[in-house]
Amino acid sequence: MTNAIEIRELHKTYIDGKKKQHKIALKGIDLDIPEGSFFALLGPNGAGKSTMINIMAGLTHKTSGTVSICGYDTEKEMRGARLSIGVVPQELILDTFFTVREALDIHAGYYGVPKEKRRTQEIIDAMGLSDKADIHSRRLSGGMRRRLLVAKALVHNPPVLILDEPTAGVDVELRTQLWDYVKKLNKSGTTVLLTTHYLEEAEELCDTIAVINHGEVVACEKKSSMLKRFDRKQLVITPTESIFDIPDKIKQWKAEIDSEGKLVIDYKPSKDNIQDILNAVSSVGVLVRDLTTREPNLEDIFLQLTNRNKAA
Repeated sequence: MTNAIEIRELHKTYIDGKKKQHKIALKGIDLDIPEGSFFALLGPNGAGKSTMINIMAGLTHKTSGTVSICGYDTEKEMRGARLSIGVVPQELILDTFFTVREALDIHAGYYGVPKEKRRTQEIIDAMGLSDKADIHSRRLSGGMRRRLLVAKALVHNPPVLILDEPTAGVDVELRTQLWDYVKKLNKSGTTVLLTTHYLEEAEELCDTIAVINHGEVVACEKKSSMLKRFDRKQLVITPTESIFDIPDKIKQWKAEIDSEGKLVIDYKPSKDNIQDILNAVSSVGVLVRDLTTREPNLEDIFLQLTNRNKAA
C-alpha cells in the first residue's frame, strides 16, 4: 500500500537561547500513514502532535529526520509537499478584513488555483457558510470561524487533509456537519489525519490510530486491533433484589456494586469463562433480572498506553 505520509527518524529539539535549555519535543518518530486512510494521531497535551503537524506544514524546522507528503520531501520538494496538504490549525487565525468569499478566493490564489477552477461556492455551501459568504470574518462567531478555517484548507483540493483539534469548542451541529463532509472526502480518496481530545470521535471515524507520548510513538495499528489488545471486559448484572455485599465466591474476580445497585464484575476474556462467572453468581443465590457486557473503548486503551509510558 502506498503511503500518503512517511516520517523517518524525526527529531525536534527546541532551544531556549536565554536560559540555555534544550527541550526535546520529538524523539526519532517513524510513522507511515497510508493513502486514503482516516488516521488518528492521539496523545496528551505536550506529547508532540502539533510539533509534528507544524513540521509537515513547513511551519517548524525539524532538527533531523525526513518527512514526505505524497512522495514529496518537505524540504527538498517544498512546493509539491505544500500543494499536497491542507491544514486546519487549532488556533483561529483569520484575515479579519476580508469577507468569507474573499478570504477563500485569496487563499486559492496563494496556491495558484486559476479562477475558473476555484470551488469557492461549493466549499462555502459544504461548510454551511452560505448566509455568511459576504460577511467579514471578524464578525463571525467562534463556530463559524472554525468552519472558515476548514474551508480555507480545502481550496486547493489537497490529497491530504490535516485536522488539528478541528471541533474544539464547537457546537454539535457544526461537528456533525463537518464530519459528514470529511467522511465524504475520505471516501472519495482524501487521506485524513486527525488529532483530537474527543476520543469518541477518533473511535467512530478513524480506521488507524497512533498514540504519541513524550515525543515517541507508543502504539500504531488498526483500530480494530488496538481495541482488542485490552484484555478486559465487564459483566454488569442487575439483580432482582438489592445486594449490599460482594459474595465470597465472586471475590476471585474484581467486583463491585455500583451506585445503581448493579453488580459489576471485571474479567479477562483470555482467562475467564463467562459461564463460570454466571454459575458462581447463581450459586450464591443472586437472581438476574438483566445483564450486559461492557467492552473496553479507546479511552481505556489511551489511558493504559500513556500511563504505562509515563511510569516507564
